[in-house]
Amino acid sequence: MPPADHVTLTAVAERAGVSIATASRALRARGEMAAETRARVLRSATELGYRPAGQVRGRPRRGTSLMFDLVLGHFHDPYTEEITAGARTTASQLGFDLVLTAEREDPAEDWPARIRSRGSAGVIVGLIVPTSTQIAAMRRAGIPLVLMEPPSEASRPLPSVRTTDRAGGEAAAEHLVERGARRFIVIGGAPSYRYGRARVEGFASALQKIAPDAEFVRTSADWSAWDARRACARALSELGGEGPVGVFACSDEMAAGAYRAISDSGRSIPRDVLVIGFDDVRGARWLHPPLTTIRQPIREMAAAAVHILARAAAGESVETEAVVMPTELVERGSTRLTLSG
Repeated sequence: MPPADHVTLTAVAERAGVSIATASRALRARGEMAAETRARVLRSATELGYRPAGQVRGRPRRGTSLMFDLVLGHFHDPYTEEITAGARTTASQLGFDLVLTAEREDPAEDWPARIRSRGSAGVIVGLIVPTSTQIAAMRRAGIPLVLMEPPSEASRPLPSVRTTDRAGGEAAAEHLVERGARRFIVIGGAPSYRYGRARVEGFASALQKIAPDAEFVRTSADWSAWDARRACARALSELGGEGPVGVFACSDEMAAGAYRAISDSGRSIPRDVLVIGFDDVRGARWLHPPLTTIRQPIREMAAAAVHILARAAAGESVETEAVVMPTELVERGSTRLTLSG
């Protein structure tokens, strides 16, 4: 094999079985072509050690297979920080860079156009469902997509990574009943995303089976602690019956809001009210008492999404891939009768 500095574009094209023009477009991320063709060219360039003319220092580009995009609506909360950390670590381990791309309201600055312009090897779309137009744009560019925890189902089948939301809600109900709760409040999210609905439905279904006569108030908040405080306060005032209260919030942030409402009402956790959240972000263990929560493996889910993209970039078919990772109840002080441990 000739030295990397002497590997020509012709050699890359011959190895990949494409024309020189096609190889050039693939390496420069220009034009549209099948994902398998692009991946084959990039793989050939990497194997040969091809270095574009004029590149004499720094990290070799070796095409665009070294870059994935992570698209989110925002990047400033504990949940998205976990997604970013998991995706970045795994991408680095596999030899890829990770680009953080924010969804924007201006159609002229839509994320598919920005991603196509830099020739990403693949895209993780987190907590967002791409439109049919966005999906079509990525397909024409030969850039694979993976959905992570989509709030609803996409218009066309796409590989996805999600968690057992309904089972998590069921586990929350069972745990609260086991810990002695006799009256219940569930705080769902608004908008009512797919995963939020599944958590509430799982909780309500399990409660109906194991405590069918229990007093049960269902309310909702806008996924923020502030609004959850309001919703929980109102639910506490409406709740009838007697006995310990069990609160299930569909996110840890909303559980934090419930803490404030419970304190405002003169009650204490866990003596009067038992509380369970969902996610297990870092702040959950720093609440007082520490929050019992349904852990979803956020970093592991992001890592799985990166692995799917890496396989797609290597030419594998991943269109029907659906990864579902299990939730786990993590017991802490908010559902223990004593605060020790």
